[in-house]
Amino acid sequence: MTSWTQRTELLIGKSGMEALQQASVLVVGLGGVGGMAAEMICRAGIGKMTIVDHDTINPTNLNRQILASVNTISQYKTDVMAQRLLQINPDLKLKTFNQWAEVSNIEELLETEKYDFVVDAIDTVTPKVFLIKSCLERGIDIISSMGSGGRMDPSKVRITDISNTHTCPLAKAVRQRLSKMGITKGLAVVFSDELPNKNAVLPVEDEKFKKSTVGTISYMPAIFGCMMASHVIREILRKNHFQKTLDRT
Repeated sequence: MTSWTQRTELLIGKSGMEALQQASVLVVGLGGVGGMAAEMICRAGIGKMTIVDHDTINPTNLNRQILASVNTISQYKTDVMAQRLLQINPDLKLKTFNQWAEVSNIEELLETEKYDFVVDAIDTVTPKVFLIKSCLERGIDIISSMGSGGRMDPSKVRITDISNTHTCPLAKAVRQRLSKMGITKGLAVVFSDELPNKNAVLPVEDEKFKKSTVGTISYMPAIFGCMMASHVIREILRKNHFQKTLDRT
């Protein structure tokens, strides 16, 4: 039987494949962005993953979240994601935490495993900023997603440093909070410089951590998630000295 990693190994070589298989990645948040990032990281051949979320799938997720189908509504995202990842790679060393990422548990979470990379796909500012700060203080590589809602133009999405972000309300809030902690740069983010549609906002009262929900198109969170996954994979390869090999191909 042909190995499921054959096409990836053809691109990055055996040593590159081994580097991914030895790496450990934490994904916090399994919504439209984080769910796609987690799956793409798994499909690339990462050997260890930890996934964190406490949300359940609801019908409004069907328009954009890879975990959402009529058969998965009301199920915990961690359960559905774990099943998907292990069906892709049965040898994956997977840890799941069916809990919200909060200030009270983030430090403990970061101490459960030696992570090569953290993917921040948290929607709420306070735990998001605390996760970022905690990773930077520990020297753990992290990439953070800014807002994907209210936007439709994929050509406006890019990976950059937090100090280069603008027009994005979430990025502004994150910058301001981090600045108060003495952090003004050194954080990789995926963000869009497209102005969000201010009319695509609906107040909500029954969702934990949310005061409003933003209109979202099917492909935009997935693009954010894929770009986050690409950064994680390329940085792991670069740090393992495989970038020169990639550049020659």
